[in-house]
Amino acid sequence: MPRQIGILKIQGTLDDITFYESEDGHMVKTKSAIAADRIANDPAFQRTRENGEEFGKAGRSGRLIRSSLRALLQNASDSKLPSRLLQALMLVIQADLTSTRGQRNVIDGEAELLTGFDFNINGKLKTSMYADYTGIIDRVTGKLTVNVPAFVPLNMIAAPVGATHFKLVSAGVEIDFENETYVVDTKETAIVPWDRTPTAVINMVNQVTAASTHPLFLALGIAYYQEVNGVQYELKSGIFNALAFIKISG
Repeated sequence: MPRQIGILKIQGTLDDITFYESEDGHMVKTKSAIAADRIANDPAFQRTRENGEEFGKAGRSGRLIRSSLRALLQNASDSKLPSRLLQALMLVIQADLTSTRGQRNVIDGEAELLTGFDFNINGKLKTSMYADYTGIIDRVTGKLTVNVPAFVPLNMIAAPVGATHFKLVSAGVEIDFENETYVVDTKETAIVPWDRTPTAVINMVNQVTAASTHPLFLALGIAYYQEVNGVQYELKSGIFNALAFIKISG
């Protein structure tokens, strides 16, 4: 996409050229010369319509995932999360080997491809937390569990400058992509000092519907705090907080 590099930053449309501001700076683009009704009906644009259908499904699926994790994402996401998640979901949809083009979807795709997806590019889980952990999904009981053996925080947590404490958070999510509904359960530890004192063994059990037939997602995250006069304040509004999918059962 072309950028505006002149001194004057223009916004608006002039003839067929649109000037606008985005997160990537001041940009410019031209209007499409192809009429919308032609794209919708002309056989020559069949591939375009199919791609559009799947792009729309990825967009709706991404919004559903973000909505289900909204309570945690308010302090553990980056400005480009929607576009990054959309791109990841397109790969999931394209991995659907049973549906026809245009009808491929997340349910018949490989939702497991989202394993390891970080919701905050500024705070990745693997570079924030080096302690061992395991994720377990039990479809029969609907329990999504995070197990973390005892560890020494100062050795195993790469806390940002200014942090004195942290806590771990988890979320178990059951998503019905067809009806655009979800069930979510979140858990968190107490706020723990970032020092050389070993933690206790941590087990966070998130409960969703037992024997569900929908995709299940287990997320693990970390949030940082700074203690001032005995009061815990979230560090820099959560800009370095991490959250990622660690286990998925599609």
